[in-house]
Amino acid sequence: MLKKLFIFTLLSTLISCGDTAKLQALDSNATILAFGDSLTYGTGSSRNNAYPAVLQRLTGHNIINAGIPGEISSKGLSRLPGLIHQYQPDLIIICHGANDILRKLDLNQTKHNLQQMIDNARDNNSQVILVGVPEFGLFLDTSPIYEMLAAENNIPIETDALSDILSKNSLKSDHIHPNSKGYQILAEKIELLLQQSGAIAAD
Repeated sequence: MLKKLFIFTLLSTLISCGDTAKLQALDSNATILAFGDSLTYGTGSSRNNAYPAVLQRLTGHNIINAGIPGEISSKGLSRLPGLIHQYQPDLIIICHGANDILRKLDLNQTKHNLQQMIDNARDNNSQVILVGVPEFGLFLDTSPIYEMLAAENNIPIETDALSDILSKNSLKSDHIHPNSKGYQILAEKIELLLQQSGAIAAD
């Protein structure tokens, strides 16, 4: 157990101290699949103000909102292959696992499911970024499984945006969902991550 904790701490330190993992630059006509649950769907706001819609306006890229409220990661894992076949995305933004955390499901299994999503995406030539989801408790710390996955797969991650947003009453519609202002900030943070990773050009 201590060995695993040490390894995770080391990996997290390497992420925080190093540069953002790099991606190949996206073509102007690239398709991005925003994959997740209610945090992707836009619960607490409107579809037009969900983060995928805002991100599309910010970047000019075609972004598919593939969020399903209430979905757990095992269901998402089953759903993802069909979406990849349908849209053939160049990049997939994975923001999933919140309902696993809320329902106190086994996070080792959640991590495994998310890893399978990453593998599925890469097997189909889609690049991946992760959005970390907080543990919905007193301090709203991002669940460590997301940083572990990012380090193990060398993929970009937005670690703190949701934790920061949901810690401010002015940016959330309830204790687990942003409001329109919160989704705007989330989209801006993801845009910055895409720029830092080299996927899109900085303004």
